[in-house]
Amino acid sequence: MVASLSAFLNTELSAFYFDIRKDTLYCDPPSSIARKAALTAIDTICDAILKWLAPVLSFTSEEAWRLYRPDAEPSVHLTLFPEGLEKFRNDELAMKWEAIRTIRSVVTGALEVERAAKNIGSSLEASPIIYLPEMYLSHLFDVDWAEVCITSNAEVVVLKHGEDAPADAFQLEYAPGIGVAVEKAVGTKCARSWKILPTVGEDPEYPDVSPRDAQALREWKALGVTV
Repeated sequence: MVASLSAFLNTELSAFYFDIRKDTLYCDPPSSIARKAALTAIDTICDAILKWLAPVLSFTSEEAWRLYRPDAEPSVHLTLFPEGLEKFRNDELAMKWEAIRTIRSVVTGALEVERAAKNIGSSLEASPIIYLPEMYLSHLFDVDWAEVCITSNAEVVVLKHGEDAPADAFQLEYAPGIGVAVEKAVGTKCARSWKILPTVGEDPEYPDVSPRDAQALREWKALGVTV
């Protein structure tokens, strides 16, 4: 169980989910549905993990529980292991995200090549063009690839049956048909999210950030919070 939890924390959460979601958590306005959804998911995950780790990391889990749930049970060791988590299982959604992870790995490989060549530094300096066979579109039509790949922008080019990605596009053997070409992001760097976007400066009240971040600053200001 400890090995499974460790792998989940390191691979699924830290290197994937949190890596992708940190921009939404840090930069989206309080009213953002995506931000609220992420906070709800994290709440469920944190509750379960603290209870699962309690028998192994007893003192650490206890300290974390008191900070996390000060008004709940006085000790994590007085709680029960979580039940009913199977209701969150969705095999179709899992297959979708396996495909997304495969495509993301090709983008990550392409970004690493560009970084090694010193064409980019941060991935946010990039705007990848992702060449995808049309079979992916049936279940990946709604993916925000810039968010998933942690780039400022991203473009998807659909390859019709019989078409191939450009010969100079980056590809991986285990992801046949998928190609990625990396271009530099165009625009101005947002002082808040660090994304390079052509929309930075459109809001006159906050001229050094993107409209999304301007809205976030406006909402936090209305709540009396300085960010």
